Amino acid sequence: MARVQPAETVNLAGDLAGAVHDMSRRTAPHVTIRGLSKRFSDATIYDNFDFDIPRGKLISVFGPNGCGKSTLINMIAGLFPPDAGEILFDGQPLSRIKFGYVFQNYREAMFPWLRAFDNIAYPLKVMGLPKAERIRRVEKIVANLNVKIDLKLYPYQMSGGQQQLVSIMRALVVEPEILFLDEPFSALDYEMTLFMREQLQRIFVDTATTTVLVSHDLEEAVYLSDRILLLSRHPARAVEFVPYDAPRPRTLKTLSEPEFISTKAHCLDIFQREVRKG
Repeated sequence: MARVQPAETVNLAGDLAGAVHDMSRRTAPHVTIRGLSKRFSDATIYDNFDFDIPRGKLISVFGPNGCGKSTLINMIAGLFPPDAGEILFDGQPLSRIKFGYVFQNYREAMFPWLRAFDNIAYPLKVMGLPKAERIRRVEKIVANLNVKIDLKLYPYQMSGGQQQLVSIMRALVVEPEILFLDEPFSALDYEMTLFMREQLQRIFVDTATTTVLVSHDLEEAVYLSDRILLLSRHPARAVEFVPYDAPRPRTLKTLSEPEFISTKAHCLDIFQREVRKG
């Protein structure tokens, strides 16, 4: 005769299994990259490249000019096809997840014939969400970020910083599992760059979205990140994955703290060593 387990035992076992699964998911890499290879003409940018992106962290990618920083996130985001290798998100292909991407050139990324509101809502329209839900989602993200932009304006009527902020909101409105940013502040003046860094920090603290930022500015890369991926010249390899655990929100005072200075100096030493190899 089969033995019948008490309902409490069955429920406890189920709860325990669920808790173990959740813990395993939280500690497992969010993105797994294996055997990634990419060539452009006669240049090998990546050759059998392996890397894991942790979940819920803000990662900066930094390295010598032309080493393949933007190429890496473009391949992860499916914008460039790799020549070989595999990229999985929680063990699934890119087509199974939602992601956001903020391009370096915000002017080319905006639809000039659409008002700011409709630019932000555009991916929701592509997803087939009804108009009422699109409006609700846009209004929610505008309120959460406390944005003071007139969303009835067209891109040409907005400043560069406002356009880039609209681009970021468009990437976030889909509630992405992972957010990619390709040098998003490089075309902005210094005042607006400082403002946008603070906005990005707020977004990250509020959402804990796994974020991958390509930066050409080492101070910015360290200041914003939990981890800094330092790449070699191509064929690129991960020279070091440097942790930076300063509490958030980080402020201008952070730039003069010993941990920031030592982390930046360490990254700079590695960067210069890789540059000299060229």
